[in-house]
Amino acid sequence: MTPVDLNDLCDHNGFLTRREDWNKDVAQSLAKAEGIALWEPHWEIIALLQTFHTRYGDSPANRALVAFAKEQLGPEKGSSLYLMKLFPGSPARVGSRIAGLPKPKNCL
Repeated sequence: MTPVDLNDLCDHNGFLTRREDWNKDVAQSLAKAEGIALWEPHWEIIALLQTFHTRYGDSPANRALVAFAKEQLGPEKGSSLYLMKLFPGSPARVGSRIAGLPKPKNCL
């Protein structure tokens, strides 16, 4: 992993200001700032979040993320508990941030 200076890439909430700046090194740096080490299960949800954004034009709220994960990956991975273990706090907010997506609209 090549460390990335996030100060020039992110807004005051820690979200990328330009989606095209996202890459795996940026994701690793964003995850590190959240105290998360990315493993294969994280990358699977990151890809899922990016698919959701491409399909619907927005970042999902938590309920929408759980429903989409359940639909796409099955009931084991489509649960709040599973997603919370990967992205503590708010899986939609934290996961979207790491995936280089905008802040979900209903997210504080």
